[in-house]
Amino acid sequence: MKSNLISPRVFLFLLLAGLVSAGLTNSRAAQADGRYLYAASPGIRDYLEYGGHGVLVYDIDHGHKLVKRIPSSGVDDNGKPLNVKGICASAATGRIYVSNTKSLICFDLNTDKILWEKAFEGGFDRMAITPDGKTILSPGFEKDFWFVINATTGELITKIPFNAGSHNTIIGPNGKEGYMAGLKSPLLAVADLTTNQVARTVGPFSNVIRPFTINGKQTLVYVNVNGLLGFEIGDLKTGKVLHRVEVPGVEVGPTKRHGCPSHGVALTIDEKELWLADAHNSKMHIFDNTVMPPKYKESVSMRDQPGWITFSIDGSLAYPSTGEVVDIKTRKIVATLKDEKGNEVHSEKVVEVDFAGGKPVKSGDQFAIGGLR
Repeated sequence: MKSNLISPRVFLFLLLAGLVSAGLTNSRAAQADGRYLYAASPGIRDYLEYGGHGVLVYDIDHGHKLVKRIPSSGVDDNGKPLNVKGICASAATGRIYVSNTKSLICFDLNTDKILWEKAFEGGFDRMAITPDGKTILSPGFEKDFWFVINATTGELITKIPFNAGSHNTIIGPNGKEGYMAGLKSPLLAVADLTTNQVARTVGPFSNVIRPFTINGKQTLVYVNVNGLLGFEIGDLKTGKVLHRVEVPGVEVGPTKRHGCPSHGVALTIDEKELWLADAHNSKMHIFDNTVMPPKYKESVSMRDQPGWITFSIDGSLAYPSTGEVVDIKTRKIVATLKDEKGNEVHSEKVVEVDFAGGKPVKSGDQFAIGGLR
């Protein structure tokens, strides 16, 4: 296990980059009550220009003001920060986790201290945590297995094999099933978390699966696939593909990252709308999900190409990876994420944590799954 302290070399790197600011709240101070957005960086590949290195914490209730930067580890052998692959949190245990291509890091939400950092065979990708905060299911970085990890100690419990190029993971609200998708397969695996084995698959979809989300009852999955500006829908119980939905009347063109037209799909908490990323056109497209298949409604323009979408816990705000904060009801941009110097912050790895009585009481989910149970 690595030291909880940031190395002198990395601290010097951050200092010279202007990313350690005495003007911010002491990251070891007790967190005030309220709603906070935790944005891990570098959250767009390893691009330090979009937020530097660390976990930036924003006060949602006060215009998304940056209140502190939590120093992080996760660097290569030359001290260069590795790109973050995922983020998840548990208010139940008071911990937040950040993965990168090499390691998984556990922070204490009450003290901001790094409790442990683990490096497993093949690195990590976008992970998920059980509702009780006890177990993490994480892809081995584009490998043929997923790690099952003790979230308290960071110790490996077992591996779940699935030859898919492991990439994205959701754990259902009931805590009993994990949904696993990779960069080399059109099949979604459904793992039984009581036996830690793949119980069934959904698909095949029309191409390999990229980001995906599920409804709250764990009956439907909405997936992005390579080559599609839109999404496909599968039945999580029968395994059948139900619908293919394309964005109407827009150009399909090249993208900066990810290599697919839509890399980001999210369900509003009431499940009445589906929000979809469109990189080439720098937009989020909104669909009416009260009908099946969902129908296009309108679009919101972004300042750059979105590669992820998540929502606030109460379902009122949308967070595209481009750093805007969008009011879901009015479709208006109400804030933008910035660093200590006022520069734009972009991240595909953000999650909300709410505090009351000086302790975390609620934690969100980076995958923006539906809220109907």
